[in-house]
Amino acid sequence: QVHVVESGGGLVQAGGSLRLSCAASGRTVNDYAMGWFRQAPGKERGIVAAIDWSGGTTYYADSVKGRFTISRDNGKNTVSLQMNSLKPEDTAVYYCAADSRHGIVLSSRYDYWGQGTQVTVSS
Repeated sequence: QVHVVESGGGLVQAGGSLRLSCAASGRTVNDYAMGWFRQAPGKERGIVAAIDWSGGTTYYADSVKGRFTISRDNGKNTVSLQMNSLKPEDTAVYYCAADSRHGIVLSSRYDYWGQGTQVTVSS
């Protein structure tokens, strides 16, 4: 069983930055695919970014390309999402997810999910 916990959310003005972190426990996730998703009020949860087990392959939703960066530290069992140039439309609950498949996973069919962290971007 893998337990993932997100942190780093908060309130920021448009144009600002936040760094979300995801810590995994229960077992190492060094060989797991990891992803970040978000869900805004009244909208479905959608993928933001994903990374394969090695960190060599990443994916970004078009809406965040060039602004967000996903990375992982397998030595610390963590995954991060650096969010720059934030916009009000980035406001959502952000979720970290882990999957036992090694390759990058773009669907929402991840094995383990965190509880989410709120990101609010004011205009």
